[in-house]
Amino acid sequence: MRTPFFVFNASLPPQSGATLAMVNPLAGADHQIAGWFHVHLSQAFVNLLRVFSEPGSAQWIGIVLFLAVILFVWKRAWFALVTIIVAVPGGMLLNELLKLAVHRHRPFLDGWFVDWSGYSFASGHTIGATLLYGQLLLFLLPLMKSKRWQGVTILSAAMLVMLVGFSRIALGAHYLSDVIAAIVLGVLWLVICALLLKPMRRGVAVPVAIAVEEPRPVTAATAEGCASGRPFSPIS
Repeated sequence: MRTPFFVFNASLPPQSGATLAMVNPLAGADHQIAGWFHVHLSQAFVNLLRVFSEPGSAQWIGIVLFLAVILFVWKRAWFALVTIIVAVPGGMLLNELLKLAVHRHRPFLDGWFVDWSGYSFASGHTIGATLLYGQLLLFLLPLMKSKRWQGVTILSAAMLVMLVGFSRIALGAHYLSDVIAAIVLGVLWLVICALLLKPMRRGVAVPVAIAVEEPRPVTAATAEGCASGRPFSPIS
């Protein structure tokens, strides 16, 4: 008989499970998928899932954010700097508050590789990956002229988020509904940040436009000098 890798969370009474099913239409799929992976996990599969999960870990996201902040400060891209700080750490903080409010326990509570703590809804790894790679995608797409490369970049970011979410489900850290909710909430938060920070972007663009337009009188004077046949001198 096969020894289970971890203990399924059966702490909820039957009436609580019925209430959860009414609130969550994916409750049946949540438990079926979690149970299937519970039976089929192996050491090699767990090692692979840990690799898939790493791009959504707090450590990895922190490293990427640190490098992005250094780059934006060096380039003096203040709008991009504020945007990524509000979008990624801000969204992850809101997700932690949501976890405390919903208070949903994880599918599996104990096992030889189970090292997570906290609550299940919504998936922190998945929303972190959605926020980070989604925001970087929004930065990169306007710089790409090729539609083909835009499509490849969008697909790559989406696949990365999906792999992170899949790994969290398969490892027993989250239910399917936790991952779906994290993706939806992450995308929604990126949209909200884009709308709220739009006035700031316009404020940054105005001084740049003024700086570009300042040399125009000199150009106009040069054209007038050429039209009159007199040589132009900036000193005269």
